[in-house]
Amino acid sequence: MPPSPTDRLLAKIDELLAELQEVRKLNERMDKIALFLEDIRLADVIQNYTAPSKLLWINFLAGLARGLGLTIGTAIVLALLGSFLSQFLSVPIIGDYIRQLIDYVQAYRP
Repeated sequence: MPPSPTDRLLAKIDELLAELQEVRKLNERMDKIALFLEDIRLADVIQNYTAPSKLLWINFLAGLARGLGLTIGTAIVLALLGSFLSQFLSVPIIGDYIRQLIDYVQAYRP
C-alpha cells in the first residue's frame, strides 16, 4: 500500500528537522571558531601594545629580510639580463651598444 500524503509530509518534516539540527550544530561550531579567532586577535593586539620593543624588533627583522631579498633578487636578474644581452654582441647596431654597456660595467668592477 503506497504511503499516504500525510505520511510523506511527516517524513519530509522529519528530514527537514534533521537538516535543521545539523545546521544548528554547524552554526554553534562556527560561533566557537569565531570567538576563538577573536580571542587570538585580541591577544595579538594586546601583546603588540604591551611590548613595543618586541614589535620594533620584529619589524626591523622583516625590513632586513625584505632588503636582503631585494638585493639578491636584483643581482640575479641583472646577471641573467647581462648574460642574455651578451648573446647579441654579433648583431650589427645593437651589438655595439651592448659592448659599450659591458665595457662600462667592467670598468667599474672591483
